[in-house]
Amino acid sequence: MSHDAGLFPFSPRSRELQARVAAFVAERIIPAEREFAAHAADPATRWSIPPVLESLKAEARAQGLWNLFLPASAGGLSNLDYAPVAEAMGRSLVAPEVFNCNAPDTGNMEVLMHFATPAQQLPWLPRLLAGEIRSGFAMTEPDVASSDATNIALPIVREGDEYVINGRKWWTTGAADPRCAILIVMGVTEPEAPVHQRQSMVLVPMDTPGVRVVRPLTVFGYDDAPSGHVELAFENVRVPVASRLGEPGSGFAIAQARLGPGRIHHCMRLIGLAQRALEAMVERARTRVAFGKPLGGHGMAQEAIAISRCEIEQARLLTLQAAAALDAHGNKGAKDLVGMIKIVAPSMACRVIDRAIQIHGGAGLSQDLFLAQAYAGARSLRLADGPDEVHLTALARSMLKGSRNDPS
Repeated sequence: MSHDAGLFPFSPRSRELQARVAAFVAERIIPAEREFAAHAADPATRWSIPPVLESLKAEARAQGLWNLFLPASAGGLSNLDYAPVAEAMGRSLVAPEVFNCNAPDTGNMEVLMHFATPAQQLPWLPRLLAGEIRSGFAMTEPDVASSDATNIALPIVREGDEYVINGRKWWTTGAADPRCAILIVMGVTEPEAPVHQRQSMVLVPMDTPGVRVVRPLTVFGYDDAPSGHVELAFENVRVPVASRLGEPGSGFAIAQARLGPGRIHHCMRLIGLAQRALEAMVERARTRVAFGKPLGGHGMAQEAIAISRCEIEQARLLTLQAAAALDAHGNKGAKDLVGMIKIVAPSMACRVIDRAIQIHGGAGLSQDLFLAQAYAGARSLRLADGPDEVHLTALARSMLKGSRNDPS
């Protein structure tokens, strides 16, 4: 991992945290991955919390490696300073939660900080910041193309001082977790309003009568227990009108505010995952012998390694540029660059991890290595927080309108 100090002047605090988080991931988390896997492989324990997770969280918090996603305005890091820290976390799929920097909780905490009243924050935000509970973000629906957020159709109907919710959501990450206590649910409260002002977001405690986990969903067979990605049913769910975040019809705007920084956080972590896959590829090529010489002596392996290095460095530089633009110009001013990195990073990670699988042969497909699950995670991010096609279309339209939107 290399970050050019001249191009991107990280703060002393960021540099210190980069080193400390990288060391914690390498020395404490990656060696524990087999323990996480064994816990998830046992049907008796897979939907419970691995004890090793809570012990690692306590250790990270004691070392001050906690809630590092918090923005500079809340006493945390700038987007640029956070980028290489998140990259270090991304090297392990289980690492972000150890530092309380995992999706969807980070985005949900940011929504609560910026859009919730103190009364709405009190039951949930302190406990999320403490890592005591988890949360879910229920936006995507099975019956509509949710890549167009204006399609979100879940009816949230006002009856007196309550909202009544009926319908289905899916791909609600974290909702299977036994610690998941609160959902942020997006649905239609203003059906007659202009298209971008029909939806609202409401807070729905997970134990509200009528909230039901229908099933866990799998990504290429991985269910990511115990947090999972689930389909949810809302059956005559009633919550107070005071559970609504912001004004009626503000759901679309809140979603855009939430998903912007979240997209770049995903990309930061993906670069770390791709970097680890490249390092595994290099080590395998050095040590594995085929047809009379190490794999690294064959031109095809050399090409896979070299192209992967180039693609990671390109994506890293674009991510850092997007992070710097987000700091300097906000979501709106950086939207093209954030869209570009969301187009680039997941596809790059898929290609690099796929090459690493190929060089590892059958082992690369197995549960013995991190690569197969890493590929599943990277592939899902070509859809999560907006599919490639939506970002490509938005970027092209911005350029055709004459906007460069790439402050550099």
